[in-house]
Amino acid sequence: MRRRLINSTLAVVLVVIAVFGVSLVLVETRTISSSAQESVDSEALRIVSIVDSRLIGGEPVNPDILAEQSGAKRYAQIRIPGRDTIEIGTRPEGDVIRGLAEGERGETVLVEESRSAVTAEVGRTLLIIGAVALLAVVAAVLLAVRQANKLASPLTDLAETAERLGSGDPRPRHKRYGVPELDRVADVLDASAERIARMLTAERRLAADASHQLRTPLTALSMRLEEVALADDLDTVKEEATIALTQVERLTDVVERLLTNARDPRTGSAVAFDLDEVVKQQIEEWRPAYRSAGRAIVHSGKQGMRAVGTPGAVAQVLAALIENSLMHGGGTVALRTRVTGNQSVIEVTDEGPGVPADLGARIFERAVSGRSSTGIGLAVARDLAEADGGRLELLQQQPPVFALFLSREVRSVAEAPQERPVR
Repeated sequence: MRRRLINSTLAVVLVVIAVFGVSLVLVETRTISSSAQESVDSEALRIVSIVDSRLIGGEPVNPDILAEQSGAKRYAQIRIPGRDTIEIGTRPEGDVIRGLAEGERGETVLVEESRSAVTAEVGRTLLIIGAVALLAVVAAVLLAVRQANKLASPLTDLAETAERLGSGDPRPRHKRYGVPELDRVADVLDASAERIARMLTAERRLAADASHQLRTPLTALSMRLEEVALADDLDTVKEEATIALTQVERLTDVVERLLTNARDPRTGSAVAFDLDEVVKQQIEEWRPAYRSAGRAIVHSGKQGMRAVGTPGAVAQVLAALIENSLMHGGGTVALRTRVTGNQSVIEVTDEGPGVPADLGARIFERAVSGRSSTGIGLAVARDLAEADGGRLELLQQQPPVFALFLSREVRSVAEAPQERPVR
């Protein structure tokens, strides 16, 4: 590319020099020739006027006097009727330029100059024009090289950026070159790099979320299937199989939810649902795990509540909170439902040490964990809650109290609070 730019620039300059240089040479040659002819004619007129004035005054006319008064530097021949021819200077040889003038008393003056002087002047002019043309060519080459480097270097950088994108490095360079067209290409590449980075982040996030969110349902399903395999009573087998099918449906809902959030985290499928059913299902699912750990999980608070949201997503949020209490908390885990304003609230608390003071403000950030966990569960739970217009908050650090706020379904019949524990 550099060679092409230099060659094209040099070709343009040479064409311009050829067109305008030849025209300038022709014009200058004619100008010099015309100027030399006018100078010869002018000198002839000057000499003839001197001769006229001296003849009228009766003064002598000789070469010395005429040369002194006219200041002639060329060869001049003066012919006066009835007198000898007078010559001034040395007559040139070869091709000459002649100027002829006649006086009032019939005298004639012939002035001659060698054409070699004109040729020498034309040669000097051509030399100057050639030197200027050479300087123009050198300047054009230097400018072409500079411009070629200015254009080729950015293109090389852009090619390297595209190659980095193709090799899986989506970091934008944010480098601009002062050339609108190249800067436009750089903008497009940087925008593509940012989109690729977001896509890679979304894919990694989906993989991490899927591995985390599917672990609990798969574990519970595995436990149910083991109980089915060990059970001898047909009614027990049917009961466990029904629970396993419910967990399979929940697992399917988890997968669909993860895929929906991967496409658009803001997309929700909120409906009015029975909050008690979701809470009951979670308690039944987690009770065996808590029983194995020598702990209990209980439910208290307002009954018969209906909320607006996605049941599967709410179940996932509660599962994340319950699992978090099982792994990091202690004692009995309590789920309490209540109403505040136009919102339904589910609080999850335990008797453990709580959330460290330095993590309270960052507990819902990804990769933030007080112990050797992934730090994904609470972040995913918060995203699921916000997708349907709810919110997940840490109300108290010690003992820990997490609260899930959901929009409450407005009902025409007033609900009376029913506070009774469920174990």
